Amino acid sequence: MTTARIARLEPAEIAHALTTLPGWSLHEGKLHRTLKFQDFVSAFGFMTKVALIAERMDHHPEWSNVYNTVNIALTTHDCDGLSARDVKLAQAVSAIV
Repeated sequence: MTTARIARLEPAEIAHALTTLPGWSLHEGKLHRTLKFQDFVSAFGFMTKVALIAERMDHHPEWSNVYNTVNIALTTHDCDGLSARDVKLAQAVSAIV
């Protein structure tokens, strides 16, 4: 059985993707965004929504939450970099915000 390899985005593709993702930046080779909410419940509710989408996509964020702040980093370990999956999840996160 062969598994399709996930394509790593080229630097020009990453640069273009960032122009379509307001609030996102490239940090240490990962798509990154920090979000602040009114309170912990709002932050956790947001994370729950993202978790359900991420599970459906089978692509999970690296993230942390402290009170009302959520830090998200997206990368694709299977290609050791960024892939279209990261861009798609970033777009989904942005749609929720």
